[in-house]
Amino acid sequence: MAAKISKTNAARQLENQGIAYTLHQVDVDENDLSGVTLAHHLGVEPNTVFKTLVARGDKTGVLMACIPANDELNLKALASASGNKHVEMVPLKDVRPLTGYVRGGCSPLGGKKDYPVYVDLSALEHQSIYISAGLRGVQILLNPEDLLRAVSGSLAEIARNAGD
Repeated sequence: MAAKISKTNAARQLENQGIAYTLHQVDVDENDLSGVTLAHHLGVEPNTVFKTLVARGDKTGVLMACIPANDELNLKALASASGNKHVEMVPLKDVRPLTGYVRGGCSPLGGKKDYPVYVDLSALEHQSIYISAGLRGVQILLNPEDLLRAVSGSLAEIARNAGD
């Protein structure tokens, strides 16, 4: 019998908002926290697993970007979408103090503070997407429009293929 997955702050936020979701847990290799590996463990295509990245804009401050696991964040596109001239990734050492989450377990939901969230437009190509539940190896499966509603998020073309 599989161990019961403990509820996270991200899951509680969805419940409080009446949003349907399911929790999924996979084993994690601390040496490989990539979203592509996570997708493989979940048995799904990497473009349905969305990683959450933390960035800082020169005008708006901290913001979050959710993009497919197999893509890279287009910082120029994120800057444009968020009303910034320049956006840069937040140093890894600052992610936990800002969000309450560690690398490989960063969620756009249930964090220390509500930052603006930008979700790549490709999310709408899927009936459901996976996002981190706030713990490494624990994922939330939900409708992308429900995610946008939960975080008052914005849609934008902010991802690019890793090879571009």
